[in-house]
Amino acid sequence: ATKIPFRLNQNQALLTFEDEEVAQRLTKMSKHTVKLDNRTANVTVRRFELEMGFQFELHVIVSGKKINVSEIPELPIPKDWMRDKLELSFYKTEQGGRGEEIEHVTYDRESGTAVITFLRPGASNDFVGCTKHLFCAEGRCFNLSVSPHFDFHLGKFQPYCGVSRKTILLKGIPEVEEDEESVQDMIEIHFQKPSNGGGEIENIKYTSKGAAYVCFEE
Repeated sequence: ATKIPFRLNQNQALLTFEDEEVAQRLTKMSKHTVKLDNRTANVTVRRFELEMGFQFELHVIVSGKKINVSEIPELPIPKDWMRDKLELSFYKTEQGGRGEEIEHVTYDRESGTAVITFLRPGASNDFVGCTKHLFCAEGRCFNLSVSPHFDFHLGKFQPYCGVSRKTILLKGIPEVEEDEESVQDMIEIHFQKPSNGGGEIENIKYTSKGAAYVCFEE
């Protein structure tokens, strides 16, 4: 199930009831007077709504046509020449027993990296298990690092704005001397009583310091 986070701010509480009619009744009443040990507090009940968000699936696939190359040395030659030398070097490679025709080379001089795109799908599989590639240029030879290239695709992208009809949000809970757990117990006792319009509570979360994140399952 998809888990959707909700930010619960300081001096707020979330209560989820077994019966949604209880939550709806308390929301309509809006204002409630809650006894917190030796004092009473006027708190506000709000309908609980999740903020607008987005759900999506992230698919990661190892490319069958591309490989990443790094640790490319900086040589005193034009960028286009270096790109051509990289293309020639990987075209002549003996990986997999034969060279592969190259469709495109993207080279970044500043980072010393490149992406080699082969023409044949599946050609990059020849480099599985190969982490180094011998590259010779300007009378010198270098070991370049080779790694798989990953393609990322987003799927099932859709917005959401959830409403829990069984949950209420309490605001305006004052700061008291009692610890957080004791205050939470007092809030739970108040809203469980039918005489206060309440009912059986499934879950409750109160935070007195800072903020907390509560996750709801879709």
